[in-house]
Amino acid sequence: MENPQDIFSSNGGCLIDIVIEKYLVESKESVSHVQLACSMQDCAFPLDGTELCIWNTEDPSHQLLILRGHHQPITAMAFGNKVNPLLICSASLDYVIMWNLEECREKVLQGLVPRGTVMGSLLGKVLCLQLSPDDHVVAVCAGNKIFMLDIEVWDHCTGSLIYSSSVLSAYPLLSLFIDAESRQLVTGCADGQLWIFSLMDGHHYRRVARVDLRKKTETFSTRRVKSGLCSQPESHLPSTSALGKGEQVEVTFPVLRLAPCDLSLIPNSACGCLSSENTQCVWIGSSVGLFVFNLANLEVEAALYYKDFQSLSILLAGSCALRNRTADRKALCLLASLFGGKIAVLEINPAALVRAQQCPSVGQSLSVPASFCVLPTSPLYLGIAKEKSTKAASQQRCAARNVMKDQRLVFHSKVRSSGYASAPHVTMFSPKTNIKSEGKGSSRRRSRCAWEAYPVECAVPTKPGPQVTAAPTCARVCCIQYSGDGQWLACGLANHLSLVFDASLTGTPAVFSGHDGAVNAVCWSQDRRWLLSAAQDGTLRVWSARGAELALLLGKDMFSKPIQSAQFYYIDAFILLSSGPEFQLLKYHIDTCKDEIKRYKQKSKSKLICRLSMTGAVDMTSLSAVNDFYSHIVLTAGRNRTVEVFDLNAGCSAAVIAEAHSRPVHQICQNKGSSFTTQQPQAYNLFLTTAIGDGMRLWDLRTLRCERHFEGHPTRGYPCGIAFSPCGRFAACGAEDRHAYVYEMGSSTYSHRLAGHTDTVTGVAFNPSAPQHGAHLHTTELYKGRREKCVLLPPASTGKHLEEKWDELCGAFRGRFKRRKPCLSYYGHSGTGERFPSQIY
Repeated sequence: MENPQDIFSSNGGCLIDIVIEKYLVESKESVSHVQLACSMQDCAFPLDGTELCIWNTEDPSHQLLILRGHHQPITAMAFGNKVNPLLICSASLDYVIMWNLEECREKVLQGLVPRGTVMGSLLGKVLCLQLSPDDHVVAVCAGNKIFMLDIEVWDHCTGSLIYSSSVLSAYPLLSLFIDAESRQLVTGCADGQLWIFSLMDGHHYRRVARVDLRKKTETFSTRRVKSGLCSQPESHLPSTSALGKGEQVEVTFPVLRLAPCDLSLIPNSACGCLSSENTQCVWIGSSVGLFVFNLANLEVEAALYYKDFQSLSILLAGSCALRNRTADRKALCLLASLFGGKIAVLEINPAALVRAQQCPSVGQSLSVPASFCVLPTSPLYLGIAKEKSTKAASQQRCAARNVMKDQRLVFHSKVRSSGYASAPHVTMFSPKTNIKSEGKGSSRRRSRCAWEAYPVECAVPTKPGPQVTAAPTCARVCCIQYSGDGQWLACGLANHLSLVFDASLTGTPAVFSGHDGAVNAVCWSQDRRWLLSAAQDGTLRVWSARGAELALLLGKDMFSKPIQSAQFYYIDAFILLSSGPEFQLLKYHIDTCKDEIKRYKQKSKSKLICRLSMTGAVDMTSLSAVNDFYSHIVLTAGRNRTVEVFDLNAGCSAAVIAEAHSRPVHQICQNKGSSFTTQQPQAYNLFLTTAIGDGMRLWDLRTLRCERHFEGHPTRGYPCGIAFSPCGRFAACGAEDRHAYVYEMGSSTYSHRLAGHTDTVTGVAFNPSAPQHGAHLHTTELYKGRREKCVLLPPASTGKHLEEKWDELCGAFRGRFKRRKPCLSYYGHSGTGERFPSQIY
């Protein structure tokens, strides 16, 4: 097991500052599995079975206030929510009694026996009770409720059942907590599972997330080990030395108590990288320790194991109660031993606990927007310097030629012309300028080219628009991307083709053919002149977006493994791609001069500037960088479940995020904004990651922390894509239930669930110029009875012939096979203020 010094002293923490055992008492009877209670200053627990004991933390004499009235062992107790008067309710098999502590203390001082008010009798074994916010009503859970597996939320005003969940777990529910700020209901089970539900209007009590506390603590320990905060940890589970050799037992972390953990009272400097202002955390009391759990990112922020502190008398807890104190910003914890009758009161310093276990911040401040000039040793400087020197040399040669051309041949002041230098002025062509245009065709073109600001406060696009079949065969759509002006939509198919549609999904798409494998990446240049595509055949191609002609080809001999991700970078100055365990930065030149005689000879060229590998030399699964503005940051993901940040200004790795997901990340999506909207500079430091079966996570590059976890969409077996909205307020993702999900950045549950698809939605993309987004899906059905060959469509330059051929192929396949096809869907909304092309409606 870790030494306590290794755990808590790395960041200046001290064992004495974190937890102190203030009081210890031993009861004749075990109080394990009894509901204990804590208030701001008092702790309540049963003593010797039938006596209710109140211990005041501010009383220097440590005298217990003993209340007698029960004849059976006390099984549950709870404090009221008001401070004056402070009430406490206790329950047993015989009575449910309400006590006024102020009156009880006065009677004790007068030498009288304090009495309580009997609220009920012979209700059965009470396992849980709670007072209403106004202390007028007591909710009592009596009988055999611990074995009932339903969660029931009752409307007290009408007295009717408003929701009943299905069976959540085979284990009993031990604790319940409602967060009023986020309007979420959290319940804990005996098997260590946390179930989180949304109580917002219109959400119908849907499940937000399910969390395994044991796995979260293991991930927390692994991250701390990889960050160098502590040595290799051993298990904090109860000892299993009594088992025979080869025998193993799986021990869970039962959730004994849930309580609010208010970190807003703690200064941000005391919490390290953890922002205490908007962090919503809860205390989780378990049998082996206490945990600070973040409801936003669903991660453990701090862990306090009883075994790590030799001064604590209880190492395994059977009951727990927690309460924050606003006066000194500390927390009270009341523990009852799992075996025996020991009862201890602990005083915990949350600031010291969180500060001691937070990962150290990055030495240099990372930022996506470039905040420093390019260094002379940077790979970016080498590429730009060579380009500038080449341009300067060419300009000097042109200037020299111009000087030689304009130099006089004679030195006379007047030279009589021979007549060959001048020619008679003959008007060969005179354009007609008096033609009146009707404005039918040009108005549409002007309206489409007009740049309007993206509405920042727009609603989520939910109105389904037109759908188009991406391929007549069973080829799936692998990737999609809008152009920077939002006028075109490019998609890569598994049948080796790339298609470019009009943004309204009308008309005939342009076809780019030439790959021999599935196209897994497409990318538009910032000036929208070029389209990049990478495929599983190991080649990368750059096409002319206007004529669908090949401009640059990078062959298989340049890459060791197939290209996983590729894009333009640094405002089209470079090409960035990942292949195997490394990514390459390429400087390229596209020759736009046309030579009809030597069209087969490629004059465009590229040159490798640098290549960088991930830590551990693991294969990269995703790569992302900003191309719309200058940025030195490149984000990569590997098969070892890490996300690594590279700074190309320094030419090295800047930071590593260990255990980013429970599975390898298959896509990284940055908040890049668009040319039609403006965001705060800090917003560009946010990025999303997703993995199969682990939802979607929102990260902040400045702190390298997960800020929020989105887990409401099913992605158990297929990698589904994600996208940021241009305004930065929404995130969209695909799912396996034939829906696309839209999340707001401030909520962990989805706000909209978009229907209309017939199969798994594998990718989404927002239009950068208008509040709309497209989605593509992957079909999994197979043809029955026969096989069909993949049909290659002719190039886009064939005009009308392509449109006729496309309609012919679609009609033939539609008539021969009744099946779902890969298609593109389009969503928008018709609210006031937004303009859409007329083809949508």
